[in-house]
This record gives sequence, structure tokens and C-alpha cells, in this order.
Amino acid sequence: MDFNEAFYKDAYLKEADAVVISCEPCKKGYRAVLSDTIFYPEGGGQPSDRGYLVTGDGTRVVVKDVKRNAEDMVELFLESPVSPGDPVHQVIDWDFRFSLMQNHSGEHIVSGLINREYGFENVGFHMSDVITIDISGELRREQLLDIEKKANRAVWKNIPVDIIYPDQHGLGSLNYRSKKELSGKVRLVNIEDTDSCACCGLHVRNTGEIGLIKILSSIRYKGGVRLEMVCGEKALLDYERKLDSITEIKNALSVKPEEVTEAVKHVLEESAEKSGRIALLNNRYFDMRTAELQGVDDIIFTVEKDLDAQEIRKLCDRLNRSGKAGTSVVLAPADMKEASGEACLYVIGSTKHDLKAAAKTLNEVLKGRGGGSKEMIQGTFYADAESIKRAVYEAFGG
Repeated sequence: MDFNEAFYKDAYLKEADAVVISCEPCKKGYRAVLSDTIFYPEGGGQPSDRGYLVTGDGTRVVVKDVKRNAEDMVELFLESPVSPGDPVHQVIDWDFRFSLMQNHSGEHIVSGLINREYGFENVGFHMSDVITIDISGELRREQLLDIEKKANRAVWKNIPVDIIYPDQHGLGSLNYRSKKELSGKVRLVNIEDTDSCACCGLHVRNTGEIGLIKILSSIRYKGGVRLEMVCGEKALLDYERKLDSITEIKNALSVKPEEVTEAVKHVLEESAEKSGRIALLNNRYFDMRTAELQGVDDIIFTVEKDLDAQEIRKLCDRLNRSGKAGTSVVLAPADMKEASGEACLYVIGSTKHDLKAAAKTLNEVLKGRGGGSKEMIQGTFYADAESIKRAVYEAFGG
């Protein structure tokens, strides 16, 4: 056991006393070393602990980060200074720490089972709101469901999570996982019949404390798969959020929970059918407007109050392809308001002018935003339709 690493002596220490060895200012505030610390430094894929120190006069000093320095000492990064030689009382955020321990131990079970069942390695690991694991080979959904069931069975068995420090002779006879070649003192996390892995992180005492293991997603990644998973309270909270969502959908559609999937499919099918009918009606409307609109000074100008940005683009494209005018301008009133007055969505298409070059001038004159290609530009003008019409005719008329 190394100097000032109380977290390895007992990962369940929530509070402990220590003496300040050193404290100096740094970019992160103040950097301190204690005689012994329960604060785990970032490492092994596990984030650092958080919490605070209490000085002799009762002042709380927030611990912002914890890391190892070049001399392998654990350093605490503090919001305010503490005095070398003074005693301090350490308090870690236990809920945060225990959640990390649950999730880290759960990850070992999943990675260990994948390795034992399929021979694939965990080649990448990150802990944040969810655990991300990169596996060296591809796994199908049914294979992952099987791994998840076996992982939770390992939790129910309440297997001891043993931390061992084998010597080099003993290490050579052990079958364990590691991302790199190891030398010197090696720390192994061993879960009987499930996993044995070199790891510097903190873990629960028994698998039963993990609570629940849930694989959330799987995508192909660099010849293997990237998994997202959660354990313990995070898994419970994830279930609660999803149950709340299903309940809202169930109530909105007036169906039973087991009928939600089919009901949603039915709604989507109906929506797609309606979208198809709307598209057909829009096309008829675009044809009608293209037939009736006439150009003035080689410009067609129209304000369409009931169309959205995508629809005015389609109408402008239809007008442009009709050949009735060299330039087509389609506006639609926008919802937003500026201090200068009205706002209009615009689409301008032209077969005769370089619109990309003209867009900058029009945007300056009309307080607009947007752009596009030589043939078509779109965006928002913060001006009324008449002002836009005058500016367009000045730019492209004749």
C-alpha cells in the first residue's frame, strides 16, 4: 500500500482525519497533499471523488479534483488554501463514490463474461453518466441479452469482490484481463467464476451491492461494438424515466402498457399517410400557383402566409423551373419579431443572377440572415414584405 492512499485500505471510508503536508496555488486553485487521503484520484477509467475538507476552525474547503502527480502522490485540488501542518477532516460525497463503485464493478462483470464467453477484450472504458465499453469483436443483440442475464445472476449470487496483490511468480500462473503488459506490484480485482482483471479502481465488497446491471445500447465501432450500460441506482433511475415515458404515451393513446408499441406504430402509419396526402395537396397548390403567378420585370414575387420554410423552397424551385421569369422570390411571414419590425422567411431562385454574391447586399439592406448557392438563397429578412420587394427589384429588376 502506498503513502497517503487510505481509499485502498478501506474503500468504504466516508470521513477521515489527516494532516496537511503541503499546499500551494495552481491553475485549478490550490494543490494540496495530505498525510493520508480517502479521496480517490482519477484513474483506471474511474472519475475522481468529490467532497470537502473541514479545517480546525470549521471552514469547509471544496475538493474540486483529485489526481496523481509525477511522483505518484495523490493531490487534492481545492477552492481555497489550507495550511501545512494543520489537521483537516475529510468528507467525500459518498452517494457519488458508491455509484461509481457499483458501476465499475458491474462493468467488470459484463466485460469478464464477454471475455469468457466469446474471447473478446474490453479495449476502451469510460465512466460518466453512463459507462461506455468498447469490445474488440461484434456481438448480436441476443448475445448481449444473454450476457446481461448472466451478469445479473452474478449479482444475485452476492459473490465476494476480492482485491489481491500477487507476486510476480504468482501473477504468471493466473489467468486475468489487462489492457497492457504489467510489471511491479499488480492489483487484481477477482470475482469468482466471472472475472479477474488488473485494475486500480474502487469496487464494492460483494456483487449483491451492485443492485442491477442494464445494457442500454450497442453500436458497431472499429470492428467491434461500443456498449453503453448503467448499474445500481443509475439503472433504477433509467428504468423509472423510461416507465414514466411509456406511461405518458399509454395515457395519451388510451392503451394498455403492453399495447404501446403497436399503438405507436399505428400512429406513425397514420401520420405517414397524412403526410403523403399533404404532400400531394401541396404539389397541386404549387402547380396552381406556378400557373397563375406572372412576372414583372422578369421577377415573380409572392408572399405565402400558410407555407413553412421547406414549402416555400419547393414553390420557389417550381417557379424557377417553369421559366416564366429569370428570378423567383417567395416569402412567408416568420414567427419571430425584431425591434425593427416584421420578419419574413425568404427563398430566392434565379437562372440569370449570381445570388450568392447578391445575398450579402440584400442581408445588409434588409437586416437579414442566410445564404446559399449561386442559383438559390434562403434565410430571414427582418423587414416587411413591401421593403423586401423594393430591395429585390432594385437588385434584379430589368
